[in-house]
Amino acid sequence: MSETVRVGLEVFAQEAEKFIGNGAVALVANPTSVAVTRDGQLRHAVDVLHENPSVNLQLLLGPEHGIRATAQDQIAVSSAKDPVTGLAEVSLYGDSFESLSPAPELLAEIDTLVFDVQDVGSRYYTYQATMALCMRVAAVTDTKVLVLDRPNPIGGAVEGSGIEPHLYNFCGIYPVPQRHGMTVGELARLYNEAFDIGCDLDVIRCEGWSRDSYFDDTGLPWVLPSPNMPSLDTAIVYPGTCLFEGATVSEGRGTTIPFQLFGAPYVDPEALQRELQALELGGVWFRPVEFVPTFHKYVGERCLGLQLHISDRERFLPYRTGLALLWALRRLWPQQFGWRTEKYEFRDDVPAIDLLTGCAAVRESIDAQGSFDEVLHAANFGRDFFDQHRDRALLY
Repeated sequence: MSETVRVGLEVFAQEAEKFIGNGAVALVANPTSVAVTRDGQLRHAVDVLHENPSVNLQLLLGPEHGIRATAQDQIAVSSAKDPVTGLAEVSLYGDSFESLSPAPELLAEIDTLVFDVQDVGSRYYTYQATMALCMRVAAVTDTKVLVLDRPNPIGGAVEGSGIEPHLYNFCGIYPVPQRHGMTVGELARLYNEAFDIGCDLDVIRCEGWSRDSYFDDTGLPWVLPSPNMPSLDTAIVYPGTCLFEGATVSEGRGTTIPFQLFGAPYVDPEALQRELQALELGGVWFRPVEFVPTFHKYVGERCLGLQLHISDRERFLPYRTGLALLWALRRLWPQQFGWRTEKYEFRDDVPAIDLLTGCAAVRESIDAQGSFDEVLHAANFGRDFFDQHRDRALLY
C-alpha cells in the first residue's frame, strides 16, 4: 500500500487563495467530492469551500445522480437548495439534452467554475460529459474552469475504440476509448485542446498518484461514484459489462454487485461458461449464479447468468470481455437475446448498443453470428485521433 494520495480538493482547500480571486465561485460536485481536512475528518467539498474565507461560493451544480443524494441512473434530478449550506443547487441532469448544460446567463455571473467529481475510467460515465458541457459554456461566458483532479481508479491502461460522429452522445461525448486511462483533469485538458473547447482551464493535480496504480493503492476511501458502482471491482469490469445496458440482459442492477454479474431468465450458465472458456479471455473467472433483481430489468424474476471474478488485473481486458459476453449470448440464444429499443441517454434514434460501442458495425457483426475475431475487427476503429493527442494532455 502506498502513502495516501492527496486529491486536488485537498490541495485546493489548503491553498485556495493561490488559485482563485475574490470573484463568485460555482462548484460541480457529487457524493465523491470529499477530502481529508486538516482536522483528520472526511468532508464534502461543498462544506469545505463554503467555510473557506478565501472562497466566495455562490452556486452548486449537480451532475447525474445529484450533489449529495444518489438518484438512480437516467433519473432526472430537480434543482433545490443544499440542506447544509442553504446554497442554490442547479441540476445538470434533467429530462432533456438541453438540461445537461448550465445556462449561459447562469455562468455569466460566475468568475470560476470548480469541477470536483470522481470518474471511474470509462467513457460511458456521464460526469466527464457534464464537465465538457460546462467547459463549452464557460468558453462563451469567459468563466475560468478549475478542475480538482482525482485518480483514475482503474489505472492508466487504454482499451477500446472511438465513436462515429453521428453517434456522439452523453455517454460518449468525444471519441475516447471505452477505457481511456486518464484522470478527469487530463480529460479536461484533452477536450480543451484537441477538441477545441478553448476555455480558460486550470487543473489542480493530485499529489502522490502514479498511473500504474489502482484505487486500492491510493489509501483513499471508496465513496460510491454512483448508486451502482459499489466497489473498485465494479469499476474494473464496467468498461465491458456496461454494454449490457444496451441489451435484453440484466447487468445486475437491483442486486448488491451490479456489473459484476449479469443474466436473464433464458440463460444456461454452464453452457455460457463453457463458451467463454473456449475464448481464453484471460484474467477472469466466470462463476454460474442465480439472482432476482429488486428493480430495473427482470425485476422480481429469477435470472441465471455469471459473475465475473478478476484473477489478474493486468491480463484482464474489460472491453474485449464485454464484447465476448454479448457475442456468446447471441450465439447461444439467438431468439431470446436482443437489443434495447427504449430511449437511452436522451437518444431514441439509434440502438443504445451503438451509442456504447460507437458504431453499428459491432452490433451487426454480433448479429451475423460469425466468429468472435470478426466482432473484434469491427470494434477496432477510430482510435487514431485520441492516440495522437493523449500524451500532450497527461499530467502524471
